[in-house]
Amino acid sequence: MLKFKKYPILKWLLSIISLLIVFLIAFGFWFISLIPAGPNQAILNQTQAKDLPYIINNNQTKHGKILAVLTSCETMGNSGKDTGYELTELSRAYYVFQANGFEVDITSPKGGNPPVVIDDDDMAEFDFAFLNDPIAQQKIENTKPLAEVDAELYDAIYFAGGKGAMFDFPDNANIQEILRNYYESGKVIGAVCHGPAALVNVRLSDGSMLVDKKKVCSFTNQEELFLLSDAKEIFPFLLQDQLTASGGIFIEGDQYLNNVTVDGDLITGQNPWSTWTLAETMIEKLGYIPVKREITEEEIAINVLLTYETKGYRKAKELVNSIVKKQEKTVSRNLLGIHSIIAIMKLDLKKSFDLIRLLKYTSDIAEKK
Repeated sequence: MLKFKKYPILKWLLSIISLLIVFLIAFGFWFISLIPAGPNQAILNQTQAKDLPYIINNNQTKHGKILAVLTSCETMGNSGKDTGYELTELSRAYYVFQANGFEVDITSPKGGNPPVVIDDDDMAEFDFAFLNDPIAQQKIENTKPLAEVDAELYDAIYFAGGKGAMFDFPDNANIQEILRNYYESGKVIGAVCHGPAALVNVRLSDGSMLVDKKKVCSFTNQEELFLLSDAKEIFPFLLQDQLTASGGIFIEGDQYLNNVTVDGDLITGQNPWSTWTLAETMIEKLGYIPVKREITEEEIAINVLLTYETKGYRKAKELVNSIVKKQEKTVSRNLLGIHSIIAIMKLDLKKSFDLIRLLKYTSDIAEKK
């Protein structure tokens, strides 16, 4: 009798589970249908710098030189996990500097060909152009060791991110000396994502910390721990915590969205999506108006997401409408979809629902064009 009584309950539970599975599969197919196929990968892979008007039309006047610093670290501590510098954080800044008349030299603590992290989902035309640029690749494959760099030759210094920077930037004596001299002489300093790890242990000539009472940002604790739950065990510190411990006034932006802070000649960016803005802000600090650049689909999507975070769904929807219908530009639906999934993973149901609605609206008006 006991088994007989349980059977209807089990049957009911199995039916509910089956319906949920069917619903999730149907939702998955519907969700994917909102995101268009990407560009022809074979063509994208062959992108050359000469194919990009922004690069070839805007680098005739030479203003000076910028030194880009990359990590030489290829593993995250004792974890065995691969790391290196983030390609997109170098390639995009490199071309902004170049297009605005600055020659870029590349260095790393050990010199030679530093390890690189390439995230296929983030790669776009500027990144492939960089990989296919013989001059850029010659510089990458033969980076000069930091100890051999004549820092006086440069107008500014830029620290690209990549988790490897957490291990070989903070205690590097050459980095500390260059940054102390640059800061005290009023030269421009830029660092993005994990690049600000270069700043945490720098002391000025008066003994104070470089970042003390300075507005700074970097990859945040929440961003780090969401992607790497054991980050506290892998890294010597969490970057947000260490910048704060060194006296920095940490300006935390929305997760995985553009956020750049400026304090005098010190410019920091929160994550890879801050690279474009940070690089162009460095150009402004060097005394020049950045040449006009058509912002990317990814940047447009970031602006939509920032509008959602600060002004809500309705304003974000209005912005999408203006961008697609009036400005006739494209919003990266792939990025909207990624942020929808992140919200789901965080169990933020309202945000996930709003972003999926925003993705659906963007898809609908884009398809009607």
